[in-house]
Amino acid sequence: MFMHARFHTAFAALPENLSSALEPFLRHDDFPAMLTAADVAQVKQATGLDDDALAFALLPLAAACSVTPISHFHVGAIARGTSGNLYFGANMEFAGAPMQQTVHAEQSAVTHAWLRGETRLASITVNYTPCGHCRQFMNELTSGTELDIHLPDRDVATLGDYLPHSFGPKDLDITTLLMDKVDHGYQLDNADALTLLALDACNQSHAPYSKSYSGVALETHSGKQFAGRYAENAAFNPSLPPLQAALILLNMSGEDCLKVRRAVLVENTGALLTQDDATRATLKAIGCEEVKTVTC
Repeated sequence: MFMHARFHTAFAALPENLSSALEPFLRHDDFPAMLTAADVAQVKQATGLDDDALAFALLPLAAACSVTPISHFHVGAIARGTSGNLYFGANMEFAGAPMQQTVHAEQSAVTHAWLRGETRLASITVNYTPCGHCRQFMNELTSGTELDIHLPDRDVATLGDYLPHSFGPKDLDITTLLMDKVDHGYQLDNADALTLLALDACNQSHAPYSKSYSGVALETHSGKQFAGRYAENAAFNPSLPPLQAALILLNMSGEDCLKVRRAVLVENTGALLTQDDATRATLKAIGCEEVKTVTC
């Protein structure tokens, strides 16, 4: 069976009925680290697992996607959309970049779902308790505090249980939430394909507080392209930069974060803040120095 090398150890440790059910999806190295609702139904029928048990069983595969050159601490997360799709997430670290550029597993799973077109999450399953940073990040979602959090050996609880007396978009009279579909309508003339991909991400970015919309598109050495959108937060600091969003999708798609050939950042003209310096610094840390910034 031809499978992405990162899954070998975790896959070998799965119960036989689950590994047999998952084998058709994992046997290609371009497995997108997600299962559609139809895939989920097939696996559940073959294994007898319900939604919650299947999400827990998939956590080792999600954690196998982690990139941890600093901590060597592997965290996996599974986001379940109201569509029934399951999206893998894993923590990501970038040696040589500031610690603030780190991506947490919950952020990864949420952003992965968002970039694949999911508009609302029903639950998130994770193998370690969400930190305060992630709790605040998830409070920006369309699911709000109703989002179910599943942890090993604990009863299911809502985000509201983990984040009582929360501060979020409603406190700032913001009605457009993370995962709502938006189109900011910016355009560019005579742009190449990678720039247009970044522009599309910019137009779908979530920045209701600063109105500083941005998107990043990456091209790997293999020629594949991935785009990420800025995800702003009511508390500001848990905001996820567009580069990290693009790297999440790149990583979940089985590509190597250290093999980015070129990148384009698109931002709206006159924005109150810019992603330019942080984007260039992090890309340099992972070995990419061909970076273009475009304003729209």
